[in-house]
Amino acid sequence: MLNGLKVIVVMPAYNARKTLQATFDDLPHDVVDTVLLTDDASTDATVALAKELGIRTLVHPHNRGYGGNQKTCYREALASGADIIVMVHPDYQYSPKLVTAMAGMIASGHYDLVLASRILGGRARKGGMPFYKYVANRVLTLIQNLFWRAKLSEYHTGFRAYSRTLLESVPFEANSDDFVFDNQIIGQAIYFGFSVGEMSCPTRYFPEASSINLRRSVCYGLGVLHTTAALCLQRMGLLRLAMFSAKSGH
Repeated sequence: MLNGLKVIVVMPAYNARKTLQATFDDLPHDVVDTVLLTDDASTDATVALAKELGIRTLVHPHNRGYGGNQKTCYREALASGADIIVMVHPDYQYSPKLVTAMAGMIASGHYDLVLASRILGGRARKGGMPFYKYVANRVLTLIQNLFWRAKLSEYHTGFRAYSRTLLESVPFEANSDDFVFDNQIIGQAIYFGFSVGEMSCPTRYFPEASSINLRRSVCYGLGVLHTTAALCLQRMGLLRLAMFSAKSGH
């Protein structure tokens, strides 16, 4: 609990056996009420280790993709009464120790979405982010800030915290089941007028940490550009997309 609010950490997992223990150990268990892991049909022993650690575990019988995995995580977290939902990748690329700070920003009532930025603080390259990913990150972020009239340091971090209100309000089920889900839900938060905050986060790039290859990175980049255009056209009234159709009266 944090300020009387229930905090659930969700972990969308795929072949995370080698890094799950370190990620779990670094979580602030005095603040986190429940850790929920959804395994996306891993071929390693991720599920066995998760159960050994006492993590509440759901298993997809077939791979549904990174976005599809998150949809399951968020549905289950909401059904379990979460007030604050923090997504932590179990690959130990981001620091789980920052969960308390991120959840605190949500609990303050000032923010509905908090992004852990690898760019703030200038430590992304020092942490091992490949040069081409750094350049792509900066270019895509510049484009989205210009077209979305926002001022974020990056849109592509996988470490983020959500308020219950946001996840109950935005139609995340209409989003992609692939990696671009992350970008689409930020777009939804901006479109529906939710408050977005950021904090600096160190990152680690090492062989065991999950990372999409160049081909998937290009597909993700194209998906980001598509999402950018979709939000702009929706604002202009030229499109009516399910992704930007309100679920509730927010």
